[in-house]
Amino acid sequence: MRIISFNVNGIRATVKKGLLSDIEAMQPDVLCLQETKATGEQVREAVADLKGYHIYTNEAEKKGYSGTAIFSRKEPRSVQYGIQVKAHDNEGRVITAEYDAYYVVCVYVPNSGAKQVRLDRRLRWDKSFRRYLTDLMKVKPVIVGGDFNVAFQEIDIARPKSNYNKSSGYLQVEIDGFEKHLSKNLVDVWRQQHPEEIKYSYWNQMFNSRSRNVGWRIDYFLVDQRLADQVVSSDILNDVMGSDHCPIEIVMPS
Repeated sequence: MRIISFNVNGIRATVKKGLLSDIEAMQPDVLCLQETKATGEQVREAVADLKGYHIYTNEAEKKGYSGTAIFSRKEPRSVQYGIQVKAHDNEGRVITAEYDAYYVVCVYVPNSGAKQVRLDRRLRWDKSFRRYLTDLMKVKPVIVGGDFNVAFQEIDIARPKSNYNKSSGYLQVEIDGFEKHLSKNLVDVWRQQHPEEIKYSYWNQMFNSRSRNVGWRIDYFLVDQRLADQVVSSDILNDVMGSDHCPIEIVMPS
């Protein structure tokens, strides 16, 4: 069971850069997409040539902004959109697909913005999202995949000293919020399996950051502790282009 998460930074643009070929090569059973920047109809139009998937989308009220999608080979038992908090559910940031053994939650966490203008909203979001996951976990285990917009540790960011408490995505309050997610019996499985490896999932499009590998690891799979030891493998797919992020992957038993 191959589960992949990918912030595509505009699905229509990324399709033009070879997304469908990348999906064919990666062969995900479940694909979680963030920042689709498209309506559900536009997502389906963009991937019309892709066969074999049930497609679920959650769009933002603001056109061309945010948005998530789940492509699933197997039809989920149920699908839920948002986190059931009206103040947070107008930007299309969460889709939850229920399978027999667990939930897969696709998430695009809000960025705190330039000069941290959205930081308060981000912190409220983190708290509400934790509550949502806690409620799900009372029913069955969860696998959460997506762009969390935070580098958790120094090893997760190329230039920690110059960014710490200055740049959105590496503020202590954001780091604290992520740590609180982990305290809810969730495991950062890539770091668990690769405790000392330096690898990034996002590169600023300015300054040739990707070619110089000046990046951030802000895309994660957080896996319920009840499932974490079952994860066969976890990877960051740096060779896949097309976005300012790259896909991340976990493999679960069939």
